[in-house]
This record gives sequence, C-alpha cells and structure tokens, in this order.
Amino acid sequence: MDYVSAKRRSLYAVDDFEDTALAKRLRLRAGNVPAARKERVEAAAAASASTAQTNTNTALVRTELPGLKDSTAQTPQTSQQLSLARNGAYGGTQQHALTRKDFMQAKPEWHAPWKLMRVISGHLGWVRALAVEPDNQWFASGAGDRTIKIWDLASGTLKLTLTGHISTVRGLAVSPRHPYLFSCAEDKMVKCWDLETNKVIRHYHGHLSGVYTMSLHPTLDVLVTGGRDGVARVWDMRSRSNIHVLSGHKGTVTDVKCQEGDPQVITSSLDSTVRLWDLAAGKTMGVLTHHKKGVRALAIHPKEFTFASASTGAIKQWKCPEGALMQNFDGHNSIINTLAVNEDNVMISGGRVFFLIHS
Repeated sequence: MDYVSAKRRSLYAVDDFEDTALAKRLRLRAGNVPAARKERVEAAAAASASTAQTNTNTALVRTELPGLKDSTAQTPQTSQQLSLARNGAYGGTQQHALTRKDFMQAKPEWHAPWKLMRVISGHLGWVRALAVEPDNQWFASGAGDRTIKIWDLASGTLKLTLTGHISTVRGLAVSPRHPYLFSCAEDKMVKCWDLETNKVIRHYHGHLSGVYTMSLHPTLDVLVTGGRDGVARVWDMRSRSNIHVLSGHKGTVTDVKCQEGDPQVITSSLDSTVRLWDLAAGKTMGVLTHHKKGVRALAIHPKEFTFASASTGAIKQWKCPEGALMQNFDGHNSIINTLAVNEDNVMISGGRVFFLIHS
C-alpha cells in the first residue's frame, strides 16, 4: 500500500507541475508578469531591435559601395538576417536570400547568333594551325599535308601555297610590324617566311623534338616557341640567337602566349600546369596548379589584363600579373584543344565534340 500511495503522490506532483507551468504561460500572455522580470523582457526586446537596426544599416552601407549591384540591398549580410530571410522578413519569400555566387557573376550580354558563312577546302590533312593577318586581308593555315596556304579572308579563295616543312605544320604567326610569317612543325623546324618573296629567309635551330606552338611578342622582336621537348625557347627574330631556354615543365608545352606586361610569357603543358615567366631573367614567376589534367590551350584577353586556360572539361580565367584564379567556365566534357577571346568579351572554346561560346 505504501508503494501505491507513493506512486499516486508522484503522479499528482507531475500534474501540479504541469498546471503550474501552464499557469505561468497564461500569466505571461495576460501580462501578469512580476515587475522585475517584465523589465528584463523589455530590455532584451529593445536590445534585439537595436541589433536588427544596426545590421540593416550595415547592409544599406554595403549596398552603397561602388561595384555592388542594387540587388544586394536585399541580400542578407549576417546569420541573423539569413534567418529573417528564411522566415519571410525580406519580402515574405526566400528568393531574396541570395548566395554569394548569385550576385558575383554578371549577366551575360546578348550577341547576335552565330551562323556558318563559308566552308573552305583545299588541305589534304588535318588543319592544325591558323593565323590572321593584322589588317584582316588574308589568313594562313597549316595542316598535316606539310603545306601552308594563304587565303583571301573576304572571298575565301586560295592565294598561295608555301612548301618547305617535311612534317605536320603545328603553329603559325604573322608579324604585325614586319612582312614575315613564322611557322613551326613536327620536323623540329621553325621557319621565317618573307611574304614579299614567298621564301624562307631564316631557320631557328634548337628544339630536340616537334615544335607545337609559337607566339610573337607584341612590342619586341622576339619569338617564343614550345614543343614536345618540354621547354619554351625565346629567339631573337633577326639574329636567330636563342636568348633563353624556359625550362620547368615536365611534359609537352602545348601553348605559349606573349603580352606586353608581366608576365610577358605564359606557357601551358600536359603536366597540368600553367607557368608565368619573367622574360628579362628567363625564370619562372609563378606556377598555376589548379588544373587536374593536361592544359592544351591559352587565350589572352585583348583589353583586360586577364587570360584563360583550358584542360579536359575545365576552363579557368586568371588575373595578371599574380595569376589569381577569377572564375571557372563549365560546359565541356571532353578535351579542349583551342581557345579564342575577342574584344566583345566573347570566348570560343573548341573541343573534340563541339564548340562552346561563352560571353
């Protein structure tokens, strides 16, 4: 009997506790709160309102900073504002709780649709290199048939065929200051063609294997070539002397670009790295190791101080001179062999399956 009595007393105690808690809640709702506790509640509410106002002012100040869009006026800046956004405090919906990615990427500009204008045929092998004359009067193509063909850009008619290489032509470059056309091929040869006589006037000897890429410096009489031997060689265009041997890559040098400002030479390789070079010292300024697979193409923006690199399924944009990563471009799921950027911020990437246009 004592056990039953104790059990009943415990049940009554629980009921009394629940009644007491319920009574307290009812008193709070009715406003029957002791004076001291009521003051503490009001002080806490005032402090919370002050914090919310401070955070709102901070968000408004951030909105007025240059470079931020108007849409950031409703973008939550703190954890408290994020919770308010989820509860509908920012317009009653969750669409204003933007992420960092949403307000950082600019909306692409509209460009007229691309249409196929003309198909030009004439080579007997894969076309591996193209170069357009600076005045847009003609362009040159190099192919696996070991020839270089000069085409009229407006009509697409063949103007000239140059022969001299004994293997696939892999790179072409037209000098903007001299009547010269430069070519490189898998026969380890780098040639300089005089376009007034249509003959080879200089050879550049030094590569130990096929030469896959080349680039002319925009202001100096300097030519940079790279190839299967894993080095980039800097040549004096006139004297044919080898100024520097830029070594450091552990695989084939797939592309090389030159620009006026530092880094004046940028190279990519199948070792999955991009190297930035100090042309005066002939040494590496930086190594970009973000790519997971071999980097096959580079493109320098004609106006911005940036460049892009492409590997299998990935395109990355970098900021010069330090080589800071700016953004990634998605869309390809295959090997990307070429990149090109124009002054309208349109980048074209060519892979084994299709071409993509990024703007």
